[in-house]
Amino acid sequence: MCFPFLLAAQQEPTPPPKPPEPVHTTITVVSSVSAETPANVTVVDGDELRQTPGADLDDRLRAIPGFSLFRRSSSLVAHPTTQGVSLRGIGSSGASRTLVLWDGIPANDPFGGWVYWTQFIPDQMERVEVSRGAATSLFGDRAMSGAIAVFSRPPEALHLVADYEFGNDDSEDVSLGFSHAWGRAAVSGSGRAFTTDGYFIVPGAIRGAVDRQAGVRFVTGDFRVDHYTSLGNFFLKADVLAEDRKNGTALTHNSTGLGTISLRYQREFTRDTVSVLGFHTREGFHSSFSAVSADRNTERITFLQTVPSEAVGGAALWQHHETRWHLLGGADVYRVEGTSTDHVFPSGLRSGGGTQLQHGIFGQADATLGPVRFFAGLRHSFAGGGSRFLSPSAGVSAGHKSVRLRGSVYRAFRAATLNELFREFRVGNTDTLPNPNLRPETVFGAEAGADWTGESSSFRVTGFRNSLDNLITNVTLAVGAAGIVRRRENAAAALSRGVEAEFRRRFQHFTGELSYLYADSRYITGFRIAQVPKHQGSGQIAYQRGGTLASLSFRSYAYQFDDDLNQFRLPGFATVQLVASQRLARSLSAEAALENALDRQFYTAFTPTPNIGAPRLWRLGLRWDGRVR
Repeated sequence: MCFPFLLAAQQEPTPPPKPPEPVHTTITVVSSVSAETPANVTVVDGDELRQTPGADLDDRLRAIPGFSLFRRSSSLVAHPTTQGVSLRGIGSSGASRTLVLWDGIPANDPFGGWVYWTQFIPDQMERVEVSRGAATSLFGDRAMSGAIAVFSRPPEALHLVADYEFGNDDSEDVSLGFSHAWGRAAVSGSGRAFTTDGYFIVPGAIRGAVDRQAGVRFVTGDFRVDHYTSLGNFFLKADVLAEDRKNGTALTHNSTGLGTISLRYQREFTRDTVSVLGFHTREGFHSSFSAVSADRNTERITFLQTVPSEAVGGAALWQHHETRWHLLGGADVYRVEGTSTDHVFPSGLRSGGGTQLQHGIFGQADATLGPVRFFAGLRHSFAGGGSRFLSPSAGVSAGHKSVRLRGSVYRAFRAATLNELFREFRVGNTDTLPNPNLRPETVFGAEAGADWTGESSSFRVTGFRNSLDNLITNVTLAVGAAGIVRRRENAAAALSRGVEAEFRRRFQHFTGELSYLYADSRYITGFRIAQVPKHQGSGQIAYQRGGTLASLSFRSYAYQFDDDLNQFRLPGFATVQLVASQRLARSLSAEAALENALDRQFYTAFTPTPNIGAPRLWRLGLRWDGRVR
């Protein structure tokens, strides 16, 4: 075994530029089980993830039109309960309207639906698939606005990936991944430790004695075993996360311990594939909340919160292939249990929680007739609390040479999480109350689009219309000198409509990308849905030749509102990012990243105190990615 760190940079011939990726027409459910869809599916491979700056995976996915967390803050400093993801402007709270799967296993928080983005190690990911809209009936709860499937790198023989980065604000990031495959077995694992002092989330002009930098420390890791037999393939995986966050003042912080174990069996026949999986997740969440004086020089604890929860679930899938048609069907079940307990100061105790059981059956089929492909799907779900829901979908696509036209209609739902039903929380001087009487929210959607792929360019455009009913949002009850009181409610019906477009062109050793989303999301009362900008866009130009990589990108957002009454307007902003990498030896590279290069100050919330996003952040590091010899 040797580590050739001292080898000179390899003088390898520069390969010709790759042609544009073909139009992706499938969304992967688990392993090799995938469903054809008439939706707009974006696939971000590992190389593209490494070309995009960001400490966590959510930062690297923000270039995708419509991808956003509840607030503009990065998961680097955001409170975990604001890290739910929505697509196309659907959603106005921390609960995710998008289902996130990691190697086929749900990664949404069992109690609240948000996503711990720190559990993903970006450089250990093979690809990320993003399907916008509920154009398939395979996914149930939390897939109202689409699904995101994250896939770990497949195991290789004696392969090592190691990273070390340091940056401003005393940031350090160490990660390690190892895999080995032999015969009919493979093992792989990865781990990451990250720490940063973070940054102040309150502008300097109003900062007081209680304000502190919002930082995070976390350790995450996963271990996986694959066993391939003549009777089928077995997969066993365990992953854990421990994180501790400072929330911007002297007395506020939160911590989380999270672990999941999952098992999957899959067998492939000539025309059929059968897959069965199960998982168990346990979590402990702790958070403190405070009230801050108007001059921000004094602070008092209001309550300390503890939320233990656990979830167990499973699914069975069967897929059949024929020359001109395909069928995918199955069933799933998901049970979550949790309790939120608050120690209220100066005295008092309140508690709320319960159990939620959901299960459903589903089927999806497609058939080809000449250049036209037809799609149809149906899902029957028991959404918990005695409610049932039917989710049909239908679509059509037609292709000729380099052009593909597509369209679909669908109906989907999301049940209220235990967090929305039973947990109270506080942000700044804004209290948000739970509501145990919430009903499931629903969407009836339609979309139409076109995809074009040329020799060196590709272009995709989609128009969509989503009619929302019983949307769960934070409704303002009172605004006073002591603060703001809100409660989760099924708000009035709403409508979200817009257009998204993506353009990519390769020329010589350069790749250019542009993306744009227009989303007009309003309640029938005329108010804009909170946290949804009407315009957002991004662009990137990347240069790659031999062992050299450099990319320059920008992201731009129009103004948005922070509340349901549209009283607090968050101005628009734009940021610029840079990434550079130079191979030093066969498997060793030096890396540099710069986020918010122009150091623009932008607002992320009014609570009612203004909160601001990340200042200029830089990182330098070394990366080893290759075989251990």
